[in-house]
Amino acid sequence: MMKKFHFRVVIVGGGSAGISVASRMLRKSKTLHDEIAIIDPADHHYYQPLWTLVGAGAAKKEATKRDMGSVIPEGASWIQDRVIGFLPMENKLQTANHQEISYDYLVVAAGIELNWDGVKGLREAIGKNGVTTNYDYAYADYTWEVIRSFQGGTALFTHPATPIKCGGAPQKIMYLAEDYFARTGIKKDAEVVFASANPAIFDVDKYRIALEKVVERKQIDTRFKRNLIEIRGEEKKAVFEHLDTKEQEVIAYDMLHVTPPMQAPAFIKNSALADENGWVDVHKHTLQHVRYENIFALGDNSNLPTAKTGAAIRKQAPLVANNILALMKGKSLEATYQGYSSCPVVTGYNKLILAEFDYNKQPTETLPFDQGKERLSMYILKKYFLPIMYWSGMLKGKM
Repeated sequence: MMKKFHFRVVIVGGGSAGISVASRMLRKSKTLHDEIAIIDPADHHYYQPLWTLVGAGAAKKEATKRDMGSVIPEGASWIQDRVIGFLPMENKLQTANHQEISYDYLVVAAGIELNWDGVKGLREAIGKNGVTTNYDYAYADYTWEVIRSFQGGTALFTHPATPIKCGGAPQKIMYLAEDYFARTGIKKDAEVVFASANPAIFDVDKYRIALEKVVERKQIDTRFKRNLIEIRGEEKKAVFEHLDTKEQEVIAYDMLHVTPPMQAPAFIKNSALADENGWVDVHKHTLQHVRYENIFALGDNSNLPTAKTGAAIRKQAPLVANNILALMKGKSLEATYQGYSSCPVVTGYNKLILAEFDYNKQPTETLPFDQGKERLSMYILKKYFLPIMYWSGMLKGKM
């Protein structure tokens, strides 16, 4: 069978954004069967939002992993390769296996990279001596090992100065750890510290106020505008820089949950598609590239000024699909995105605040009650129902 090197639609990335757009388009247009390619080198696809609960011993990490081939929608071609460059003026891209693939429309959904070298000593320290992270499948269960073996002292949690995926995750695992310490009687011998580069616990006032009450109740020591710059693993010390004063602060820890700094993938950052900060430069309402009208981007690799979450992608994916289909028919782009994002902030075992908000940092709540209150029902939603909605709904283009 002759290998195909041209597709009407090429999607870079087989994560939640890329798969969801492909599924949407195939459900809406039978003519696109065999005309969509998804390029991704990974063998597996992960449901990352559950890694917080994995790290707290409330879920199994194996449940978050599936073979990539099993989530590629029927009618799409999976090219298991890595994109290394874009040629937008020629409607082509280049891959690591020396392929040149052309397209009529391009969707860039390659996600965000963990920058392990962004903190001195992090690469050497991670995964041992009580240093862990829920941001990597390899270490999520080690987080649980660290929490359940903690015997007191300082439990330190960090949030970096870069954009990150799921901005609430660094504090979610902290709340769960504190809850576990309280349930097991360790809390009296523990100091929980949250050292965050952000100026406050949350960016939306309604949920900030609610979470400040959680922090106060749990007696968590919050230190804002602190950016982690070094881990001295053998000494069990973490070095932070105050973002305003540039003064350094050293915190000794007994366990350390690190949120690594993150960045746009290099092949995007160094391309003609990027803005000055390295993210794909798109219009914030249409998700169309500001310079190339047949290119769209969504999800974590875009420069959309909203939180990088799976819930945001759930709103962005149908919009991108609809706008490309409109362009194909010569119609104007009518679908517009208002910056919706959501962060289910787990505040303990069986407690969750469901934050939903838009570009203006205003709550855009979808349920008929105050989502700024901790609720068992919302925890059940996150743990049991959102994964089902993800695998059987969102990835299938049904929601």
